[in-house]
Amino acid sequence: MPLFSKKGNVLTLVNARQAESEKSVQRLIEQNLKAVLDMHLLASEYRTQGGRIDTLAVDSQGAPVVIEYKRKRDDNVINQSLSYLKWLTGQRPEFFESVMQKRLPEEVMENIRLDWQHPRVVCIAESFSKFDIDTVEMVPLRIELFKYRLYEGGLLSLDPVHGEKQCATRETMSQGAGDPDLAVIEAMKEQSQASHLIRTLFDELRERIMALDQYIVEKAGKRSISYRLSKNFAEILIRKDRLVISLRPIIYNDPRGMVKEIAEGYVVTMNRRITLTSPSDLDYACGIIEQSYKNVL
Repeated sequence: MPLFSKKGNVLTLVNARQAESEKSVQRLIEQNLKAVLDMHLLASEYRTQGGRIDTLAVDSQGAPVVIEYKRKRDDNVINQSLSYLKWLTGQRPEFFESVMQKRLPEEVMENIRLDWQHPRVVCIAESFSKFDIDTVEMVPLRIELFKYRLYEGGLLSLDPVHGEKQCATRETMSQGAGDPDLAVIEAMKEQSQASHLIRTLFDELRERIMALDQYIVEKAGKRSISYRLSKNFAEILIRKDRLVISLRPIIYNDPRGMVKEIAEGYVVTMNRRITLTSPSDLDYACGIIEQSYKNVL
């Protein structure tokens, strides 16, 4: 969701920025845990037999909390969090009370009574895929997803992701029966006389793009299929033997030199382009597209 600053009656878009590292986001949230999530920090990088819990906390109602931060798009942070939760609930309540007594000030301990029956899992990330949200919907535990955004001017947003409603929205937009955009996309593949390889490659690429963020909107135009949040970040043109993908006008981390700049004579906003012809290049291309996606956060 775009953020605007107001001066008089004029609104100015506040640009999102990338965190220095996911670890810096973790430290920022830990240092302000009471303010942002109404929780008390017990430990950072708490060692267990199965690894390290990013943040171990207790909420103001006394429920134990495992907090994990998703560092990469493919991180299976929910399963990892559930593994830590299994370890935690396998301990005795007296163990957790002992941790609380060691880590919390006396005045805080006086106002908290341990609620061992209702532990929580909190996952924090820049974005979540549909698969993350579907997993949360299926697991009968207190798993909560929070999506963060950093903005210029020292601003941070931390918004809950409500899976059921958003999954329904995604299905309505891109998976519902009779979806006109899907029908147009199928017609475009047919008209382009795309080979079976290119059709399969497009379907895989489309799935990977949509998995970047549950808020992505897909729109089929006359010539290309666009993907956007507040702005378009990718437009795909289907050809017989290749996919031509237009991207945001930014500097890319592109060691293979896959990104090409469109000639100045063409008046277009998306003036960077990559061409995809082989499944072997799919992972690399998706990394380039993800850079374009992050430019519109």
